[in-house]
Amino acid sequence: MNTAFISHPDCARHEMGAGHPECPARLAAISDQLIASGLDVLLRQYEAPLATRMQLNRVHDEQYLSSIFQLAPKDEELIWIDPDTAMNRHTLSAALRAAGAVVKAVDLVMEGEVSNAFCSVRPPGHHAEHDRAMGFCFFNNVAVGAAHALDVWGLERVAIVDFDVHHGNGTEDIFKDRPSVLLCSTFQHPFYPYSGANHSNDHIINVPLPAGTTGEEFRRAVQTHCLQPLEKFKPQLMLISAGFDGHEEDTLANFRLTEKDYTWVTEEVKTIAEAYSNGRIVSVLEGGYALSALGRSVAAHIKVLLG
Repeated sequence: MNTAFISHPDCARHEMGAGHPECPARLAAISDQLIASGLDVLLRQYEAPLATRMQLNRVHDEQYLSSIFQLAPKDEELIWIDPDTAMNRHTLSAALRAAGAVVKAVDLVMEGEVSNAFCSVRPPGHHAEHDRAMGFCFFNNVAVGAAHALDVWGLERVAIVDFDVHHGNGTEDIFKDRPSVLLCSTFQHPFYPYSGANHSNDHIINVPLPAGTTGEEFRRAVQTHCLQPLEKFKPQLMLISAGFDGHEEDTLANFRLTEKDYTWVTEEVKTIAEAYSNGRIVSVLEGGYALSALGRSVAAHIKVLLG
């Protein structure tokens, strides 16, 4: 299988201050592990383009977008959007590249140039709501890609699997009234952003799990709540919000997952994609803050994509 690896140097220039866990070293840890494991030479490398305003407008409020563009600093200051989320003078470009990477990935898989793609980008996106930045996120990257697939490629059914340890509240907010997108989000609860536990329907499937969830319990939850609805939905494209902060070495959360669990869930998604989506998968980096565990987990994820 041909797997695209999409990133851009701008994504490493966005910083939110010393000691912030969502740091440029995350992308370096991924690249270093791919080189060490010999996977880098098997991937087709692409640079992420800048997302256009039209592409962002499909999922974000125009007034909200204008405020982000206007707030973007021109010098070395940090502009804080919320207590966890700040912009430096490179943030706007990085966020545009992160969203643009997913659009590029969708185009590549829909054109048949590659079978699947992994977007190694930051800032992450799945907490960004229709009109609100939060939780390290500015633009909802996976949502921008899903809307592009629906509106430009004319797809009728797009599925998003979000296995980040935090609820994909932004993605739910954007697609809650759009049943052409099926979202399945597994997450620790109660935990940031303290949402999702009381809401599920036919196309929004939230799976709250307690602190201390093991790999076996995570797999059982995915099998019980996610796989059958995904198969019934018959997605024409599979998107993944790939957060690796549920790893047992990641101290920002309290799951006990390992690389083997990320391998397993990727295999399950891939099986569904091969059955209904012509194998088309676009995976987008979300969380993951223990650098060694992040690199190893992404490598395990990409091994499955490569086949």
